[in-house]
Amino acid sequence: MSAPVSAVLHLDAVTRIHGEGETEVRALREVSFSASAGELVAVMGPSGSGKSTLLTLAGGLDTPTSGTVSVEGTDLATLGSTGRARMRRTSIGYVFQDFNLIPALSAVENVALPLELDGVRTRTARARARQALEEVGIADLADRFPDHMSGGQQQRVAIARAVVGERRLILADEPTGALDSETGEDVLRLLRARCDAGAAGVLVTHEARHAAWADRVVFLRDGIVVDVTGADPAESLLESGASR
Repeated sequence: MSAPVSAVLHLDAVTRIHGEGETEVRALREVSFSASAGELVAVMGPSGSGKSTLLTLAGGLDTPTSGTVSVEGTDLATLGSTGRARMRRTSIGYVFQDFNLIPALSAVENVALPLELDGVRTRTARARARQALEEVGIADLADRFPDHMSGGQQQRVAIARAVVGERRLILADEPTGALDSETGEDVLRLLRARCDAGAAGVLVTHEARHAAWADRVVFLRDGIVVDVTGADPAESLLESGASR
């Protein structure tokens, strides 16, 4: 399967197997998936369906057992761990479920870190980080450390880190999980705006109302893509749920 011309992310017949023998688990089975520039794709499915595995492969945090994962035409497997880490600093923004903030760094330092590691001057990186924190509504917490923030505030720092700079691909694993409804909507609006500006986005969510922000919704079950629909996931669930 060839990637769409505008695809920023493309998975081609990807299988990921964990363990072996009696403990073998097929997290993904021959999954082909793309996200194009300007597009937000939501991924839904029950726990254990392979949603988070898809994201870790897309972000180069794991490698497939078979198949290829490409970002902007580059097969991530050909980059090695150093090359994949560099791509995450420059091109891929990742919002983790558990935030993955560095406790010894302030909010602005956490957000600026990927830029600084890639050689951006500290003053420039911090200015961009403060702008990103303002976009997620916590500019006043720039100098606060993670241990002195609520879960929702830490979540917003993680989101700011994912969108800072010129990220071409934004991967978000339940990014609104620690947020109240109003703040969650603000975050989704920000992700939508970044995609409208030309990035590709992949959003893992359990919430149909959050998936409604997406251009397409991909449903996984037992590691297999079982349905793809437009921006109304509730309608597709009603139509297809009885047959599964």
